[in-house]
Amino acid sequence: MKTKLAYLVLIAIWGTTPLAIKWSTEGSGYLFGIAGRMLLGLVVAGVILVAIRAPMPWHRRATQTYLAGGLGIYFAMGSVYWGAQFIPSGWVSVVFGLSPILTGAMAAMVLGEDALSRYKVIGIMLGIVGLVVIFGHGATLGTTFLFGAAAVFAGTAFHAMSAVAIKRINAEIGGFASTAGSLAFAAPLLLLTWWWVDGGIPAIVPLRAALSIVYLGIIASAIGFTLYYYVLRRMDVSRLSLIALITPVIALLLGRLFNNEAVSSGIMIGAGCILTGLLIYEFGQHLSPLINGARRFRPRLNP
Repeated sequence: MKTKLAYLVLIAIWGTTPLAIKWSTEGSGYLFGIAGRMLLGLVVAGVILVAIRAPMPWHRRATQTYLAGGLGIYFAMGSVYWGAQFIPSGWVSVVFGLSPILTGAMAAMVLGEDALSRYKVIGIMLGIVGLVVIFGHGATLGTTFLFGAAAVFAGTAFHAMSAVAIKRINAEIGGFASTAGSLAFAAPLLLLTWWWVDGGIPAIVPLRAALSIVYLGIIASAIGFTLYYYVLRRMDVSRLSLIALITPVIALLLGRLFNNEAVSSGIMIGAGCILTGLLIYEFGQHLSPLINGARRFRPRLNP
């Protein structure tokens, strides 16, 4: 019961994250939003780490893991936040939904994990088609939309590369320690970047932006990742991957309801291709027995 509740809460958190990212950049700049989020997330993660007395190793492979995770957060979230300024929040979740496909493809090439089956290839191709449709639709709306979608896709690629790097290091440390250590590297880099580019604290931070930063720092970062690793240890990976299918739908609906974001036919087609591709990529292997069974029992017509 606790695992199912944690799973549902995690879906709710990650489904609301894109809209919160969009709001956190309003008025104060995207760098202030992301730096504030990660700094707050680091503080909360540190407090929780001390409270539960979780081990925080600093041996060579652990440090490499924290560095890979921190650089992944820095480049991935930096790209996503920059792109989120120019596209609807629902687009962010749809494009980032390609993350399992990109991670799996990179892991197959770099780590030799799970050779790409025909179903995985079909899933990748459908994901590419969906991405092309979204990019094409963005181009009709202006170059800023196109650049925004491209930046989010770049962030997705950075996230996948970071995940594969951490897997390759294989430090065998706790998930929560990995999160805290990664934030320990990412937060100072983001703070320095914000200070170098923007040069100071904004004179006015809109209330909605401030609340979004707090929500992202405490709920989405510290608590969200804690729930993720809790569920990961107790639930099948296949079921956990359904989050990538559910959250884009939630994000599109929330963007439409609370931010008056249009959901055009082009975006629906692109999102449909990406989500279908992800579904086939993750669960296509289960279709083989059904297809073979249907062929075996197909009635033969006598001439």
